[in-house]
Amino acid sequence: MNLIPKESVPVWRRDGYTLRMARPEDAESYYAQNFNPLDPEAARLTGCRADFSREEVVSFFTVCTGDPERYDLLLIDPAGRIVGESVLNEMNPELGSANFRICLFHPGERGKGIGSWVIRTTRDFAFETLRLRRLELDVFSFNPRAIRAYEAAGFVREGVLRQVIRDGDGYGDDILMAMLEEDWKRAKERERQHKLSAGRFVGGER
Repeated sequence: MNLIPKESVPVWRRDGYTLRMARPEDAESYYAQNFNPLDPEAARLTGCRADFSREEVVSFFTVCTGDPERYDLLLIDPAGRIVGESVLNEMNPELGSANFRICLFHPGERGKGIGSWVIRTTRDFAFETLRLRRLELDVFSFNPRAIRAYEAAGFVREGVLRQVIRDGDGYGDDILMAMLEEDWKRAKERERQHKLSAGRFVGGER
C-alpha cells in the first residue's frame, strides 16, 4: 500500500463533472447541498438515517478531511454543486486493503453513467496510485443498479448477509463484494478491448 498526501491526489473531469478531494472548507456546502434535506432514496440505498443536523454533518466531514488514512472524493456538477461522494476508508496497510463506498445524493444524477465513471476512477486510483491489492464494499439487494455497476467495474460477489436491513414492509440482504488486484487487471483489459472494438466500428471496420 502506498498512501499519498491528500494534496497529491489528482483531479478528474468528465462531461463538465469534477471528482476531487474534499477540503475542510467544503463542509458547509456539503451539508447545505445534500443533507438539508437528505433525499429519501439516498438514505434508503445507503442504509442511513433520513435526517442529520448541521452540526453532525459538518463535524464528521471535518474529521474525515483531517484523517490522513482515508480519501474522501467529492463529485461536483457542472454548476459547481457537490452532488456525490466516493470514499476509500478502513485502510489496512498490512493486508493492502480498503473499503469503498459511493453515494449520488440527488435523483437527477443517477442512471446516466456518471456513477459508473466515479466507480472506475476511484477503483483505478486505489490500485494504480495507492497500490492496494484488495478493495471491498457492501451493497443492498434492493439496489440492482449499483450491483450491476460494481460488477461491470470488476467487483466479485463474495457472500450475502440475508435479511439484515428493513426495506419498507420487507427485508433486504447485504451483498458483500470485493476486487483483488488481478480482478482489476482483468477489468482494465476488458475495457481496453472494448475501446479498441468501438474504435474499429467507428472507423468503418467490422
